[in-house]
Amino acid sequence: MKINIYYGGRGILDDPSLYVVNKIKDVLLELNVKVELFKLYEMKNAITTLPASINDSDGIILASTVEWFGIGGYISQFLDACWLYGNREKISKTYMCPVVLSTTFGERDGVSSLVSAWEILGGLYCEGISAYVNDMHEFEKNETYNELIEKAAENIYRTISKKAPAFPSSNQAIKQIVKKAPSIPLTPQESEQLSKYAADERYVKKQKEDIAELTSLFKEKMEHSGQDDSLQYISDFQKHFNPNEEVDAIYKFVIKGKRKPLIVETKDGGLNCYYGDVDDCDLRCKLDSDMMDQIVSGRITLQRAFMSGAVEAKGDIRILRMLDQVFNFERG
Repeated sequence: MKINIYYGGRGILDDPSLYVVNKIKDVLLELNVKVELFKLYEMKNAITTLPASINDSDGIILASTVEWFGIGGYISQFLDACWLYGNREKISKTYMCPVVLSTTFGERDGVSSLVSAWEILGGLYCEGISAYVNDMHEFEKNETYNELIEKAAENIYRTISKKAPAFPSSNQAIKQIVKKAPSIPLTPQESEQLSKYAADERYVKKQKEDIAELTSLFKEKMEHSGQDDSLQYISDFQKHFNPNEEVDAIYKFVIKGKRKPLIVETKDGGLNCYYGDVDDCDLRCKLDSDMMDQIVSGRITLQRAFMSGAVEAKGDIRILRMLDQVFNFERG
């Protein structure tokens, strides 16, 4: 038989619930029960994966200390994870024992919260421990309290080993109404990672910028798709032409998917741009249409595209920079 203990306190030295679960663990080990203690404060980044650990257990103990109000965040997160990712069929056959101690007030409310949550999940409940502790030192030294803890541990063992039946409760009726949890197509790890990204303002801002850039890119592609293939990019070069009588060059752009190269000639401050072929050119550039879209929209210069390896160039490499000066696409 195996029993898992999930401790949801802060792990401080005088935590009464930690003391109690350690006493229960010792008794169960003497009864040849395999016990595994999960300290949730040490595993807070992996709580969403812990419901899977219930699958190889016969029963569990949920332990928490009420320090000012309620059972605490870690146990609540664990129960949330059980609702979202837990094996409902396995939970329905698993006994849960609550251990709630209080240093202020509310230990019985804490037990009630744990029992209600577990029953709504479909699980079974066995009698646990609740107590108010004013002085931890006196609590540890009190032989009567220690005997009660040992008897409670023995009762847990008997209940789980014999699979004792229990009366139905109204919480189980509620379970029938809400038994179908919202479908989440993500693993616990993916869900947790996504929540971290969603909380990162820099990440969200970057995603919005990327979406805006993609929207602009697709919009331009749609505009180009309505053009005659023989005229695509020609109007871009004509519109952004900045005459310079000192630049005389013939550029030949071999664009993937185009039947003919795009020829761009600049001479005596004039421009001649067309689809065709020339035997003698100053620079031959090979690239795909996506990269040409980025160049004519001003998102990248021809020289930078060449340096990144996105454009293959052959000929007089020095005139790469000249084209970026003659066609100032960045000014839109």
